[in-house]
Amino acid sequence: MARVMLEYTKTVLQKVSFDAMLFAREVKKAVSRLLPNEIEELKIWLQQFICDKPELQQSLIYLKA
Repeated sequence: MARVMLEYTKTVLQKVSFDAMLFAREVKKAVSRLLPNEIEELKIWLQQFICDKPELQQSLIYLKA
């Protein structure tokens, strides 16, 4: 069940990646809902996903906590 939430989060983030503010808000929500090991997986995925999208780099701030 928990794995489903991580996959859902990735899908949502892909769909809102057109708007940096919305993307950052969804990242913040994801951090509050996912388990610690899932957050680590999300960090890895995010770094790969936003490597060519500099406008989304600011969203990584929510993963530093």
